[in-house]
Amino acid sequence: MNRMTRNYITEEGFNVEYTVVGQGEPVLIMHGGHSNCNEVLGYSKLTDRGYSIITPSRPGYGKTSKELGENISIACEAYLNLLDDLCIPQVHIISISAGGPSGIHFASKYPQRVRSLILQSAVSHRWLIPDNKLYKSAQLIFRPSNEKYVWAMMRFMNKWFPRLLFKSMIASFSTFPRKEVLQNISEEDLYLFKQMLNRQRSGSGFFIDLEQTGHDLNPVLSTIQCPTLIMHSIHDAAVSVVHARHAHQHIPNAQLCELDTWGHLIWLGEGAHVMYHNLFAFLEKQG
Repeated sequence: MNRMTRNYITEEGFNVEYTVVGQGEPVLIMHGGHSNCNEVLGYSKLTDRGYSIITPSRPGYGKTSKELGENISIACEAYLNLLDDLCIPQVHIISISAGGPSGIHFASKYPQRVRSLILQSAVSHRWLIPDNKLYKSAQLIFRPSNEKYVWAMMRFMNKWFPRLLFKSMIASFSTFPRKEVLQNISEEDLYLFKQMLNRQRSGSGFFIDLEQTGHDLNPVLSTIQCPTLIMHSIHDAAVSVVHARHAHQHIPNAQLCELDTWGHLIWLGEGAHVMYHNLFAFLEKQG
């Protein structure tokens, strides 16, 4: 998928790296952890259906200034100004995984600019907290001074032993036994997974995510006014389906779509077509 990476400079002099791909109804994507504006997973399905996708690298990811991550409201204001610069009055928002709080805050803060909100495998309340073992290990592994070496090792494994690497990571994405997951994953899915890992880096972004996903989102969730679709696999090991149910409980009139798919990456594997069917049915209803 060909696209040009662009940069928007805020009035304060901070940089927002972003891409735009496709033509049609605008969709603003808040990417997940370790990703950036060059994410492609699920994009072709949207562009083929006539959507234009705007993806900013969230603070600390890619070339977006980490200073914008000091407060999630500051980042949301930067996204708003980016949309103004692009002359886009309204967007659908798709928030993915650790990008959940960004979309939730934007939809709450700027209701007049949001046609709908879609949460996919998204964090919607406190995720990894300092007492959590995963939090402590993530702080060590993905520390800005360490992460480039971690991802270099991952890319080496991904180049020479991609299937072995995928097998080793299954438990972090799925509560299913490894054997069952492998039966749900095609060669094309493995290729897409490989391409996804090759694009990933943590920068300072994942440290910012760890801080921002530790806050109580209930007061924000309850103020969301736009139509909302929450999509989550019941077998997600990275972000429990409890997050989806929590969001459904607190966002007024939200629609919950629990997916019986293999895990966190709902764009891959058997059952992905069910996710896409529900996604486009929801989006078309908003049109």
